[in-house]
Amino acid sequence: MSNDISTNNTKTNGGGLKSLYLKEDWWAVWIGLGTVIVGLLLWQFGGSLKAITVSFKSYENLAEIPGMVAPLLPGLVVLYVIMAVVFCIAMAIMKKKVGHFLAGFTVLYLMAIVVQVLGEWQVAKTLNLEAPVMALIVGIILGNFLKIPDWFEAGMRTEFYVKTGIVLMGATLPFTLILQSGPVALLQATVVAVSTFLTIYFVGTRLFKIDKPFAATLGAGGSICGVSASIAIGSSVNAKKDHVSVSISMVVIWATIMVFLLPIVCRALGLSDGVSGALIGTSEFADAAGIAAAAQFGDGAMTTFTLMKVVGRDIFVGIWAFILAVISVTMWENGKSADGARQKPSAGVIWERFPKFVVGFFIASIIVTLVNLAVGSPDLVAAIDSSVISPVKNLRGWAFVLCFLCIGLTTRFRDLAATGWKPFAAFTIGVVVNVALGFLLSVFLLNDYWTSVGM
Repeated sequence: MSNDISTNNTKTNGGGLKSLYLKEDWWAVWIGLGTVIVGLLLWQFGGSLKAITVSFKSYENLAEIPGMVAPLLPGLVVLYVIMAVVFCIAMAIMKKKVGHFLAGFTVLYLMAIVVQVLGEWQVAKTLNLEAPVMALIVGIILGNFLKIPDWFEAGMRTEFYVKTGIVLMGATLPFTLILQSGPVALLQATVVAVSTFLTIYFVGTRLFKIDKPFAATLGAGGSICGVSASIAIGSSVNAKKDHVSVSISMVVIWATIMVFLLPIVCRALGLSDGVSGALIGTSEFADAAGIAAAAQFGDGAMTTFTLMKVVGRDIFVGIWAFILAVISVTMWENGKSADGARQKPSAGVIWERFPKFVVGFFIASIIVTLVNLAVGSPDLVAAIDSSVISPVKNLRGWAFVLCFLCIGLTTRFRDLAATGWKPFAAFTIGVVVNVALGFLLSVFLLNDYWTSVGM
């Protein structure tokens, strides 16, 4: 992954009022919620977000591409300008290098156009290589054979894009469904997360003699929220910086494998879209990779994936950071501060480590649900779906494609191979437990439930 991830989230996601405009987590919330609110206001006054969205049509022959893209060029320019302005404002306020970001984002945007056009090719669709997976593959190929310049890396804000996309996703998921299905997702996620964490931790410490903070960081990355969990828990237990990097590498390795393997398994077994999404949400380690896998099965799978991954697993980050910080201080360090830089556990750690984009996700869901309940009329609800929700889904898709390109471009196999076999072995054993439990719960015990939710 890019170095950008570790620097964005080190030590604290809180930091008082300044965090509201200096942290990417919060900017993802402001941009996502701002988009939803603007969409609703435009609808109220007879307009629509459709004016700034661009969709590509399916085609059979590559020769059809110029004729398909040409009419979309004005819309593509408008969308680029709006996204570039909004993102650059955020980067400027966060004191990032705006010029470098804009240059990198511009190239990334052009790449996003290319992979989305290729993803609509019927041959690619037949091979299940639609835009998200296509973006990942193209990114991996380019990232491993070309040297990525520093100015381009400034535009590869992986976490920023995926978190913004997840906030937008909240607007597409009724809050009533979250209230109804969230407890089931939370229960399933708890069983899998706790079992996977304990497996990685005990195998790592007892079988491979990995130190406890390192094993806890690996366990968090493999059981809760991937990269974000590795960073948050690594900071809470005072893990070494290179150990956090290794945990992130493990997440990237297995997330990349699973984004291809899980859809193949789901199709081979003939699983419903709802069950496929739940299994992916239970078994994937990174939000972005899971979205890329679930998107191959449609909106039903995206709904159950989101319930399992965002509602069921991502919300654990702050709580686990607090619990493991307490254990680290009272048991592993005997109550002594290692260097004075480590944050001592307090109730505030829960909020500081809590992923803020999840807050934005819930707020977006609540806003749209309340508006739909207020208008009452089925015709008006359908109008909101057409003028607001459908364009939000389109913009969400752009955010995710940008993210998948970043993941591919920053996944360099040479670096991943240097992490050592013991952490890989411990993490892999946890992967086996994770997938097996997810399969048991999603496919056997709760098959009918997840199938109905995904309809």
